[in-house]
Amino acid sequence: MSAAEAHAAVTDAEAAALFADLADCKALVLAVSGGPDSTALLFLAARWRAGLRDGPDLFAVTVDHGLRPEARREAAAVKRLAASLGVAHRTMRWMGAKPKTGLQEAARKARYRLLAAAAARAKARHVLTAHTLDDQAETVLFRLARGSGLAGLAAMARISPLPAFSSFLSGQGEMVVVRPFLDIPKARLIATLEAAKIPFAEDPSNRDPRFARVRLRTVMPALAAEGMTSARLAQLANRLKRANEAIEAAVDHLACALAPALASSDRRAGEPITLVACEWAKAPTEIRLRLLGRLVAMTGEEGEVELGKLEACEKAVIAHLHARSPERFRRTLAGATISLAGDRLTVARAPPRRRPRGENA
Repeated sequence: MSAAEAHAAVTDAEAAALFADLADCKALVLAVSGGPDSTALLFLAARWRAGLRDGPDLFAVTVDHGLRPEARREAAAVKRLAASLGVAHRTMRWMGAKPKTGLQEAARKARYRLLAAAAARAKARHVLTAHTLDDQAETVLFRLARGSGLAGLAAMARISPLPAFSSFLSGQGEMVVVRPFLDIPKARLIATLEAAKIPFAEDPSNRDPRFARVRLRTVMPALAAEGMTSARLAQLANRLKRANEAIEAAVDHLACALAPALASSDRRAGEPITLVACEWAKAPTEIRLRLLGRLVAMTGEEGEVELGKLEACEKAVIAHLHARSPERFRRTLAGATISLAGDRLTVARAPPRRRPRGENA
C-alpha cells in the first residue's frame, strides 16, 4: 500500500464490502466512543445502511466509564451525530468504584458487559467495534511482550464470540463482536471524517505513558523504519491465525482418536477423561500440549489454564512417562488434577480446597 493509499478516504464501495456479510442481520450495535475510529464506524455504517433497500437496524452505544469529565460532552456529541445520520443512540455508564490497578482491563470488561446489555435490549447479536490495522499491530506487540503463544499472537479476529455475555441473549444465540476495520489503517478513517467534515474527540488517555499500549505506540515509528510496519505485523497475525487453525484441526483429530468421550452429548461437566498416555505422547509437543489444555479447561473449574503452567505440567508428565517410574504422578492445575498411572493419563476435577481451621464457611 502506497503512502497515498494509506491516507485515502474509505469509498462507498469499500464500505459496502466491509459490512456486506452483515446485511441480513436484524440489528447491529455500534460501539462509538466519539474518537476518530468509532466515529468513522458510525458514519460509514450509516452511509452503507442508507444504500440498502432493507437492512439491519443500527444502534450506536457510547460507554461512559466515569473516568473523565469530558466523557459526558463526548457522548452528547455522538448522540447528535447519530441523530443526524438517522441512527438510534444510547449512553451506558460504568457505575461503582473503579480499581486502582488494572484499570484498562477492568474498563474493557465493563465496556463489553454494558455493550452486551445494550445489544440484548436491541435484540442484536452483533456488536461492531472500530479496531483498526494499527490496533491489530499493537496487539501483536503487546502479546509478544507478554510471552503469548501462537494463538495469542494471531491477535484479533474479524468475528469473535463473547460467550461470557451470551446469558444476555437468552434464546437468541451467541453474541459476537465484529471488527470490520482490521485491514484499514487509522489514517484512512481520519481522512474519511475530514473529507466529510465530521469532528471527533481525542481521548487523552491514548497519550498516557502509564499504559503499555501507549508506550508501544511510541516505538512503532522506529519499528516501521526497520520494515516492521503495522501492515507487516498484521500480516504476521493473519499467517499465525492460519497456522493456529491448522494446529487446532490436528488437536481435534487427536481428541477424536484418544478421547472420543469429549464429543459425547451424554458427558457430564467435570466428568473425568482418561486416554492412553503413550499414544498421546507420540503427538508433536504443540498438539499434545493443546489437547491437555483442553482437557483441563473442560474438566476443571477455572477455565483456560495459563500457558506457562500448562507447558511445565506437560513437560513433567512426559518426563515421568519416559522414566517409567512405578510411582503415580499427580498434579493440580486450574481446578483439575492430572494423574498418570501406568499408561493411563487421567484428567479429573480437583476436589474442593480445604479451608484453614477456624475459617467460616
